Amino acid sequence: MNRLFVAYKPTGISSNFFLGRLKRKYNEKKAGFSGTLDPFAQGTLIIGMGAHTKLFRFLKKTPKKYRATLWLGALSDSLDTEMIEHVDILDEFSHSKIEKTVKSLEGDLEYEPPIFSAKRINGKRAYDLARAGIKFELNKINSTIYESKLINYSHPFVTFETTVSEGTYIRSLGRIIAQRLGVKFGSLSALERLNEGEFFFNAEKQLDIKKSLNMKQNFYHGDEENLKYGRVLALEDLEIKNDGYYWLDSGDTISIICVKDKSIKYELNKVSVC
Repeated sequence: MNRLFVAYKPTGISSNFFLGRLKRKYNEKKAGFSGTLDPFAQGTLIIGMGAHTKLFRFLKKTPKKYRATLWLGALSDSLDTEMIEHVDILDEFSHSKIEKTVKSLEGDLEYEPPIFSAKRINGKRAYDLARAGIKFELNKINSTIYESKLINYSHPFVTFETTVSEGTYIRSLGRIIAQRLGVKFGSLSALERLNEGEFFFNAEKQLDIKKSLNMKQNFYHGDEENLKYGRVLALEDLEIKNDGYYWLDSGDTISIICVKDKSIKYELNKVSVC
């Protein structure tokens, strides 16, 4: 079964465990997801089944939007409630100061990712090294924070929403907010991904892949048999001849092509739309 849809992962389970549930639900062996969520996090997860597992890299998945609650004063190496070691009792801040600090995240940001992350260090996951007590350093990364706004402040909890580029670590953003407030520690007590680009949770309703691709539609005016059998396509038979990725419509199927230096390469061919 070919299927592309958005599921909602609950907190407390891994993305892989959740995927296993969906495989059993839809009786499908071949399935995958885009944009892993940690067990601590909940929210939207793009799921592909059958041939649609090949589509992830061609989808409009950014920017991503999250809602998080920061616990000011909570010390945790994982930057969430999984490993709380200590909690400082803090004086309350003014609402305006909290609001201004959350807003200050916006723009291009350079920061350290959490040590409990999926980043690889010499071929090993950072979280595996961290759990084994092995010391290491992570290079700083860059993210774009398109929007960051305060949703609620009930001391010592700060709930905020942020729209970010792909690969942004929201737990690190919580730490930055705490640091800019002059607080030593800060860890997330909740994290939810609201959407990935144009993808929102909608009761696992099947998506129209023709409307989900992050590229223009092109039109092939040559022999339809060439497209049907994956034969070499001539540039002069395309309506749009500029370099780039395009999708071609064949009714019940689509093909994705790459035009570069006046040559055409199939990225995917004859993918069923249902």
